[in-house]
Amino acid sequence: MQVVQETKNLFRLTRFGMVNCFLVREDDGLTLIDTGIAGSASGIREAAKNLGTPICRIVLTHAHIDHIGSLDALALEYPRVELAVGQRESRLLRKDFSLDAGETGKKLLGFPGVKLRPTILLNDGDHVGSLQAIFSPGHTPGHMSYLDVRDGSLIAGDAFTTQTGVLAAGTIKLLFPFPALFSWNREVAAESAQKICNFKPARLAVGHGKTIESPLAGMDEAIQLAFRQCGKMLD
Repeated sequence: MQVVQETKNLFRLTRFGMVNCFLVREDDGLTLIDTGIAGSASGIREAAKNLGTPICRIVLTHAHIDHIGSLDALALEYPRVELAVGQRESRLLRKDFSLDAGETGKKLLGFPGVKLRPTILLNDGDHVGSLQAIFSPGHTPGHMSYLDVRDGSLIAGDAFTTQTGVLAAGTIKLLFPFPALFSWNREVAAESAQKICNFKPARLAVGHGKTIESPLAGMDEAIQLAFRQCGKMLD
């Protein structure tokens, strides 16, 4: 597992060059944002050990297999760990695919579920340590992004990717089709991309691709493309 220090408090952990999770340093320990694919637990544990700080909580952006794949394995190693997830997304952890009134989208795929139950359910604007939760549905019905209020780092999960340039979830690009293939509602995803861009992050950290410094111009271009593909134009 490759470990890249992005800021004083943010560390990107990458497997196979394209699947990221993150460690965020807090005063009381480390927050792990997402858990990567299955088999990532040992690499995550080693990264935390090298930082000399225990993992005290796990925070999820969403419940897709490449973001929760090592969650149950980590829970065995850290039996007292807190688990925080968006309230809407929490149903997908137990494979409840029911939709709320007004929700529409593609068939929900890629949610294997986990045994561990959340200890903290988050809503838009809630805080977990230094992280502000931003409800950003579209890629999944309850997707959350997280803004570190100390330095403006945005951990956006799959609301954006940077694997082949900055793209909003749901955008069709033949060289990297996954943002479109695995996104539930691309119009809602475009609206969420605009919402999180309005927070004017200093850097954009994502589930797939490298972290981007001063990302606003790239995010804006991605949002414009996302809305065009939905047949809409921004005001």
